[in-house]
Amino acid sequence: MADPLGNVPGLEDSDEVIVPISTGRLHVVATARSRAVRSVWFAACVIDVILGLRFLLELFGASSRSEFVSLVYLLSAPLVAPFRGIFPNAGRGVFVLEPAALVALAIYPLLAGGIVGLIRIIASRGRRQFP
Repeated sequence: MADPLGNVPGLEDSDEVIVPISTGRLHVVATARSRAVRSVWFAACVIDVILGLRFLLELFGASSRSEFVSLVYLLSAPLVAPFRGIFPNAGRGVFVLEPAALVALAIYPLLAGGIVGLIRIIASRGRRQFP
């Protein structure tokens, strides 16, 4: 947590600030950078859950006539599309091992980590004071 008045050196990069509400009361508020970082990680988690569901449903041969399975396939198809063709699908009958979903499961968190790093770099540049 950071001091809102900037009296404590080294805490200007903090994710939360303490804001006085009234006499004797303080309120902790997340910074814009912290909210952006949390939003990126949340989106990455949602994407990974959808991709993980797709991978498991394909692996266990779930029926695409089910509305839930169709929804998962519909939501995950554009997320997996860039990774199709890297490795061939393997399996027998309806039980399919889809490597494109596994690659996507690995790439999207890495992409989110890169975006979070950029957010932190951009946010820290505005705070530095050069002599």
